[in-house]
Amino acid sequence: MLVERKRSWLAWWDGSPRSLLFDLAVAAAPIAGEFYSHGGRLSDTAPLTIAALITGFLALVVRRRFPFAVALVVAATGLPMDPVIGLSEVALYTAASRLGPRGLTWIAVAAHLGAEVPLIWGWERFVLVPMASVVVGTVVVPLLLGLWVFGRRRALADFRERAAQIERERELLAERAVEAQRREIAREMHDVVAHRIGVVSRHADALARQATDERSAELAEVLRSTSATAISELHDMLRALRDDAEPEPASASTTGIADLVDGAVRSGANVRLEMPEPAPEVPPEVGRAAYRVVQEALTNAAKHSPHAAVRVEVRCEDEELSVEVTNRRSTRGHDVALPTSGFGLVGMRERVALTGGTLHTGRTPEGGYRVHASFPLTSGADG
Repeated sequence: MLVERKRSWLAWWDGSPRSLLFDLAVAAAPIAGEFYSHGGRLSDTAPLTIAALITGFLALVVRRRFPFAVALVVAATGLPMDPVIGLSEVALYTAASRLGPRGLTWIAVAAHLGAEVPLIWGWERFVLVPMASVVVGTVVVPLLLGLWVFGRRRALADFRERAAQIERERELLAERAVEAQRREIAREMHDVVAHRIGVVSRHADALARQATDERSAELAEVLRSTSATAISELHDMLRALRDDAEPEPASASTTGIADLVDGAVRSGANVRLEMPEPAPEVPPEVGRAAYRVVQEALTNAAKHSPHAAVRVEVRCEDEELSVEVTNRRSTRGHDVALPTSGFGLVGMRERVALTGGTLHTGRTPEGGYRVHASFPLTSGADG
């Protein structure tokens, strides 16, 4: 708020204290010159000259805000005396640089030319070269310099606007390219992944109907329900890729961790869950990240340590959600050969980092593997 007030107070000087100091120095220069020319005394200066100097000083201080009015005031104060005529260059330059080649600028030029008449009229004889020098030095040069500055300022503004427009167009093209790429990925996932999972689901359904014993039927049903859930989540992801919607299903939260563990147990895994009842209520992004950490950890345990005991522990205390998945070393060998992408741990770290949390993974002293994720629940930690 203080910075905004300061900028508003300096608006007349382009919001810069340096511009204010510069204008004060320019406006005070004629007064200092008059004071110096009389040996430090103003007693010999005519009251009309002092009034004109004060008027010129006040006018030049606000020349950036009222360039045309200041040009007329300075021209008027320069009519009866010589010292103030030196202020006309600054006033005329300001009008030209601020207004550009407009009618008001030409009126100001005419006023300053009129201010030169009493000075030239007082000469004993008219000499063309000195008269032209006065006009050029006090009128033409400030006018041309001001018009050049005005044109340069206008050109810079056009360049900035053009650059901003190009940047907007670039961002729009980038968004369109990303959208097209997302749709292409969605098509490929639907045509390849969804088809394969659908085949698995249909075969599992057939196997469940034709199972000869209860255990086989139960495993086939687990396989069928898991593939059906995978297809449902895949459809949510495809919808998110196409429509930029929320990619995570409602089950991807702390409340879904129990179902996730229950599904792993029904498929034959040795998993034990320790989590408060009911499940901790956490922000949606934290719940989704915790769910995905447990899911990826269980998948890795099934791939690298099949049939080994796994413990999933979820705690919520001191404004922090803690998720830990620990699996023992498998004693039956790696009899499950599943392809790996190498992105599981990377994805977990990215999800946890997006919530402001930390992830620690590594081997346990017993030869197993441990995944520990901590998620802050306070707004301060999120920021």
